[in-house]
Amino acid sequence: MLTVGVDVGGTRVRAGVVDAEGAIIDTARASTPRSEEALEAAVAAVVSELAQRHAVGAVGLALAGFVTPDRRGVRFAPHLAWRDAPVADRIADRIGLPVVVEHDVNAAALAERRFGAAAGAATVVFIALGTGIGAALLLDGELYRGAFGVAPELGHIRVVPDGRPCPCGKDGCWERYCSGTALATTAVELLARDRLHSPVLGRIIAADPGRLTGQRVAAAAREGDPVACAAMADLAQWLGEGLALVADVFDPELIVIGGGVSESAPLFLDEAREHYAARLTGRGNRPLARVRVAQLGEAAAVVGAAELAREHALAL
Repeated sequence: MLTVGVDVGGTRVRAGVVDAEGAIIDTARASTPRSEEALEAAVAAVVSELAQRHAVGAVGLALAGFVTPDRRGVRFAPHLAWRDAPVADRIADRIGLPVVVEHDVNAAALAERRFGAAAGAATVVFIALGTGIGAALLLDGELYRGAFGVAPELGHIRVVPDGRPCPCGKDGCWERYCSGTALATTAVELLARDRLHSPVLGRIIAADPGRLTGQRVAAAAREGDPVACAAMADLAQWLGEGLALVADVFDPELIVIGGGVSESAPLFLDEAREHYAARLTGRGNRPLARVRVAQLGEAAAVVGAAELAREHALAL
């Protein structure tokens, strides 16, 4: 059976036809509208475009937000219009196909479990480092969603009391120190405080401070910019701190690092592993979880959503 996975992002809706081996064989995309009605129409349009070219049997939607335990509705999605909305039923009515909804990081984790870096592993924590931190947990190869469908929000574990403010309303969340956003924030603080020579970032800041992003910090670190390298080292330390907390709670056999920041893993991951090993409870007297980089990249959410749609359709 061919199925369609749809990654519904804050700026773009990306859809792909996926076969049973996890290969994307066709794609379609659209901009993300602001209203519920227009958003559902846009999702239906990209699916219908693909369904005209392929015989597809079901659709999976992946999005950043709180999904109901039955994977039919969306309680809250910070970058989308849906609020307590029966999204699966509404879109199924439009396209005439079964629809299932899933958190985008859960979908990506499932794709890595079936076709990528987590293949064959039973207990896996997936950490998506992007604008913030998304996370997913696989127990015995199955997604764990929690009693109300929102687990695990690891990015909002507080690691610094009264630390950097977080959009979630708390202060000192892990993602404020370990993400693409955090990388830029740390670089700005270092430039203001330590006055290190920064030929690359200094030039960006002088032209327009708002242009400093995590991607630009990572690019500067590759060029050897001292401030960028120091910011990357800070991210590595916080990643190690957080992974030690995660391992103490879940004791996984494997931790997979995904998200956009993982593309710069050679700049920080070895150092993060060292910090993780040094801070783990009982270090030296217990096995360390393997830490790997995700393999499927930005396609993971589409592939995972399509795989969930396949499971859903076969269970009907």
